Amino acid sequence: MAESSELRADQVQAWRAYLEGSVRLETCVDAALRASSGLSLIDYHLLLLLREAPQQRLRMSELADRMVFSRSRITYQVNSMIKRGLLTREPAPGDGRGYRAVLTATGLETFLAAAPGHARTVRELFLDELTEDELACLGKIFTRTRARLERAENAAAAERG
Repeated sequence: MAESSELRADQVQAWRAYLEGSVRLETCVDAALRASSGLSLIDYHLLLLLREAPQQRLRMSELADRMVFSRSRITYQVNSMIKRGLLTREPAPGDGRGYRAVLTATGLETFLAAAPGHARTVRELFLDELTEDELACLGKIFTRTRARLERAENAAAAERG
């Protein structure tokens, strides 16, 4: 337990509760989504991002950034979803080397069919247990955490050139 020696007991307790709870929650939500729709949680998130994108298209690099995936991992994920008819890929306009992932009609239908069950699962396993104050606090915490991590990632990318 050498790593935790720099954290106070209350910090260790909070970190472990977050880590163990979030992994368990993600596992349960993924299993429910797979059982009800055949989609993984990663599939669902990627479809959500494309559904919300202009013209239901995103450059592969932007999609990788939004999913917090490496370029090779996003390529693998998109290829898997292309094989299932959920996405297509097209050249990015004005960029001879870039591509965009595109949501297909099948992908949209699959997403829309999965969404109500997914929302129900998220409510039952997570949101229904929170008070309005806890929900607001959680939103603030993770909005701030995401912004801090994005700043750190951008700074690291700028240093690399």
